[in-house]
Amino acid sequence: MLQAAGSFCARLSKQYIPNPFIFAIILSVVFFLLGVALTDSGPFSMVEHWYEGFWNLLAFSMQMTVILLFGYVLASSPPARRIIGWAARLPNNAGQAIMLITVLAIVFGFISWGLGLIVGAIAAREVCLQAKSRGIHVHYPLAAAAGFSGLIIFNSGFSSSVPLLVNTDGHFLADTIGLIPISETILTPYNLIVFITFLIVIPLVYRAMHPNLSETEEVPDLPADKENVGHSQSGASGEVPATNVSLRESAVEEHSLPSDSVAGGTATATFQSATEYDEAKSFAERLENAAPLTWIVAAAGLSYIVYHFATNGFDLNLNFVNFMLLILGMIAYKTPAAYVQAIDDGIRSCGQIVLQFPFYAGIMGMMAGSGLVSIFAEWMVAISNEYTFPLMAMISAGIVNLFVPSAGGQWAVQGPIMIEAAEAIGADIGTTIMAFSYGDQLTNGIQPMWMLPLLGLTALKAREILGYTAVMMLVAFVIFGIGITVLPPLFA
Repeated sequence: MLQAAGSFCARLSKQYIPNPFIFAIILSVVFFLLGVALTDSGPFSMVEHWYEGFWNLLAFSMQMTVILLFGYVLASSPPARRIIGWAARLPNNAGQAIMLITVLAIVFGFISWGLGLIVGAIAAREVCLQAKSRGIHVHYPLAAAAGFSGLIIFNSGFSSSVPLLVNTDGHFLADTIGLIPISETILTPYNLIVFITFLIVIPLVYRAMHPNLSETEEVPDLPADKENVGHSQSGASGEVPATNVSLRESAVEEHSLPSDSVAGGTATATFQSATEYDEAKSFAERLENAAPLTWIVAAAGLSYIVYHFATNGFDLNLNFVNFMLLILGMIAYKTPAAYVQAIDDGIRSCGQIVLQFPFYAGIMGMMAGSGLVSIFAEWMVAISNEYTFPLMAMISAGIVNLFVPSAGGQWAVQGPIMIEAAEAIGADIGTTIMAFSYGDQLTNGIQPMWMLPLLGLTALKAREILGYTAVMMLVAFVIFGIGITVLPPLFA
C-alpha cells in the first residue's frame, strides 16, 4: 500500500512538475492578472509595481545563496567525509543502514539545510557502498530518499530561512512586526518536540519501506575517475593539488597520475618537470596555499563567534549563521586555495536562487503596490479563526511551495498576506511563522528542485526516489499538523 501510494505521487510529479523557474513566470502572470481584475491598478501600473519590487530582495537573495553555498562546501569537506566514512561502517543490516542515513540527514539538516542536503547524499552513497562490500543488500533509491530527509525538517532548525530572517535587522517586514527572536520560533518547546518526534518516527518509516531482497537495487560501482569527481581537488590535507594550485590563469601544463582513495577524500599525485616545480613554488602560489592566512581569519572569526554568544546568548540570524558556516568551512579546508576551489565547485548549486528571487520580489511588489495583500489576507481571515489559522497557514504554504520552491522566495510572496491575516485574527506571529515554515518544508517531499544536488551526487533520477519521499511526506504532515495546532496552546 505504501509503495503504491509512492508510485502514484511519483507519476504525478514526473508528469506535471516543470522547472521551478517556469512557475516563477506563471505566478508573475497570475498575480498581474489578479491585480488588474481585483484592484484599481491598470495593466501598466501592475508592470510598474512589478519593476519597483524586482530588486527589493537583493540582500535576501545573497543571504540565501550564501547559506546554500557555504553549507554545501562544508558538507563536502575532508573532515565531513571522514566522519561519514567512519559512520558508514557501523550498520550490520539493511534496516540499520537506512536508519543511519536518515538520522544523519535529519541531524545535519537541523544544523543547516545545505549541510543536511549534501551530507545526506554523500551518506546514502557511502553507506550503500560499505554495505555492499560486506554483503549487505541495501535498496539504493530508498537510501537516497532517506538522505533527503533533512530538507523536510530544516525549517525547524538553525538555518530555517524565515525565523532567521525575521530576527535579522532590516528585514522587509520589520516595519510591520519588528524583530521576532528565535525563542518565539525555532526554540519554542513545541518545535523541539516536533523535531524529536520527526527524528524518531521518520527513520522507522523509511526502514519499513525497504523492499524484499528480490526487489532490492544496490548501488552501482562507478569507475574510479567518476567516483573522484569533485573531491580530488581538495585532497585530504586541505591543499589543492598542483593542477588547481593557482588562483590565477596558468599556462603551465601538468600531468595527473591516477587518484588514490583515502579516508575522508582523495589525494592526487602529480608529475612535474623542474621548471614546473619552480613555478609551483612561486611566491604567489605559496601565498595561496599558506595555511597561516586561514588561521588568521579563523582566529578572528572564532573570537567574534564566542563574543556573540557570550553577549547575546544563543541568538541566531541569517548573517550570523552564514558567518559561522564560512569560518568553519575555511578551517575544514585549511588553505585559501583549497577553499576557493571548493567554492568554485559548489557555486553551480546556487543558480536557481540567483535567477528566481528577482521574480519573487517582483510578485511581492505587485501584491503590495496593488493592494492584493489585503484582499488575500481578508480571505484567509474569513475561513479561519485563532485556533485553526496555523493549520490553514501550514496547508497553504505547502501548496504554494509546489510552485515557489524556496522558503525565502515564498515568504516574499506569502509572508505579507500571512502577517496581515494573523494580526487581523489575533493569531500569534511566532506560531504563524512556524506554521508557514512547516508547510514550506513539508511538500519538498514531492517538489524536485532541491533534490537536484542529491540526484547529481547519487546518479539517480527524481522519479526513482519521489515515491518514497511522498510517503514520508504524508507521515510528516501528521507530525507537523499536530505540532502546530495542538502543542502551541499548551506552552502559551
